Amino acid sequence: MKKNLVKKGNPIALLPFLVFIVIYLGSGIFLNQQGVEMAFYQFPSVAAMFIAVLVAFFITKGTIHERFKIFSSGIANEDVITMLMIYLLAGAFSSVATAMGGLESTIHLSLNYIPTKFLAAGLFLIAGFMGTATGSSMGTISAIVPIAVGMANKSGISTTLMLGACISGAMFGDNLSIISDTTIAATKSQGVQMSDKFKINILIALPAALLTFLYFLFFSKPETIPAIEQLNFSFIRIVPYILVLGLAICGMNVFFVLTIGIFSAGTIGIFTNSISIFTFAQSIYSGFTNMNEVFFLTLLCTGMSALVSHNGGITWLIYTLKKFIKGNKSAQLGIISLVSLADCATANNTVAIVISGKIAKDISKEYYIDPRKTASLLDIFSCVIQGIIPYGAQLLVASSLASAHGLMIAPIEIIPNITYCFILAIFGILSIFVPYADYILKKDPWDFGRHCSQSQIIKKIN
Repeated sequence: MKKNLVKKGNPIALLPFLVFIVIYLGSGIFLNQQGVEMAFYQFPSVAAMFIAVLVAFFITKGTIHERFKIFSSGIANEDVITMLMIYLLAGAFSSVATAMGGLESTIHLSLNYIPTKFLAAGLFLIAGFMGTATGSSMGTISAIVPIAVGMANKSGISTTLMLGACISGAMFGDNLSIISDTTIAATKSQGVQMSDKFKINILIALPAALLTFLYFLFFSKPETIPAIEQLNFSFIRIVPYILVLGLAICGMNVFFVLTIGIFSAGTIGIFTNSISIFTFAQSIYSGFTNMNEVFFLTLLCTGMSALVSHNGGITWLIYTLKKFIKGNKSAQLGIISLVSLADCATANNTVAIVISGKIAKDISKEYYIDPRKTASLLDIFSCVIQGIIPYGAQLLVASSLASAHGLMIAPIEIIPNITYCFILAIFGILSIFVPYADYILKKDPWDFGRHCSQSQIIKKIN
């Protein structure tokens, strides 16, 4: 009897996650019904997570010292510390590159060379590049949407279509970017290299992006061809983005990549008199502080997850999921369902990955799923859901920026035009049943074959 209880775990241990979801999602729904702007961001997610942590402490047996020891063991994990440091460096690079004019120059350069009859397709490419280079879908949307609204007004293209192109490109870049917090969370939670995740991820995301590009190319031509004034840009200020993207794709350690990016952007900024050495230092600090939400969320969530795991919550969840899992493919479907539901509940793709990461890793090991594939699926489907939920930050910001230009566009009106997210979901599921992207991966990542018979291996994979 006792052995069976251990196997099944304890569902009560998952109460802290339920508390977080009820507080965060519940307050958002309530405020949204009251007509409050950015309703799902009025009750800070970090505050909701803090309350959940207190609940986890309360239901954990033992002395307060023993509970803190368990909580600290989750935070002190090497992957967690690495993740937190990368968050800080990614924030610093984005802040310094923006301060010295790199973001503006990149947008202006792109717009100068896009034929006006291909504006929507061009905006998709710009947003994709910016999202990949900066690792921020929010930053990309905030920078490009005002330009997209102005272009829509001049060209006669549907504004919702232009906004859909921007969000599609931003989510494409966010999913692939080596410095995106979702990439960091997905790879570190599975213990894999970012470059390996990128290789399999791009085989799934690129076909979806190409189809999306073709859709915007042929179904979004303007009624008139507007004249767009020549915009000023400086190519040298774009170099840090290209450098970071190139070094990351080559597989260089992310710490070196981001450090090189920070100081190359700072050096160029000082050399071109865009920033002073003091502004450079302030931008680094500003970048650190810009990452405070995801930093604290990760810190609290990983500590709480250690308490939940200690109390048997993870064991119970895996036991329950296994009732619906018959093999490798259904296990992958279980993982994408888990992260998708987590994102629907939290409206934050990074938090969804952090919450799902440990469970996904355990399922992957049990059912012989390559951890690099798991990291890719976590990132892909968290971005898919985040890009199409009407209460997510991406759609809310796009809607509010359009409103600032005199256009009343509800987030839900934009969703049908976020073509990339829907196509990406199709390719993500296709990659499970027709594992064309898996061939790039090395075999036997879990060293599974040394410990199992051939019949066991076949059973796990099928």
